[in-house]
Amino acid sequence: MIRTWNGIEPKLHPRCYVNEMAYVSGDVTIGDKSTVWPAAVIKAEERGSINVKANSHIQDGSVIHSNEGILSIGSNVNVGHSVVIHASYIGDNCLIGNNSTLLEDVELGDYCLVASNAVVLARTKAPDGSFLAGVPAKIRPITPEQRLMLETAADGFMSAAAGYPDFNVG
Repeated sequence: MIRTWNGIEPKLHPRCYVNEMAYVSGDVTIGDKSTVWPAAVIKAEERGSINVKANSHIQDGSVIHSNEGILSIGSNVNVGHSVVIHASYIGDNCLIGNNSTLLEDVELGDYCLVASNAVVLARTKAPDGSFLAGVPAKIRPITPEQRLMLETAADGFMSAAAGYPDFNVG
């Protein structure tokens, strides 16, 4: 469901896919070849805005919320199932693992990997190439193998979306 909030309508690129069972509301932008899957919630209210750039994918059951400030999600980002994001910045080529939580004002550089079930504490700033795991999450460098995985983690979602009759590549 795409909802206008307080007169502000989400901006959806003609070649993105938002499943009819997702909820997108307010000052939200979804970029080219990005996807939003069933039960995902992306809402920006009050003084918040959310920008999901190109070829990024928000999987089933994830909640992304901003009610103050800009939340920017880079290109080629894969947000796993049941993730909660209150962060302010996620760089390009990141993977946010299933059931993880990014609290207020978290900033992730490019090529960051957040492990499943991790809790990234408020105001954490992870440099490019970080692996975050644990509760609370600890930061260490990614391995070369993890970096290679991040380069293709966002692939395949558009072909999956093409299987739905309401999919329109614009």
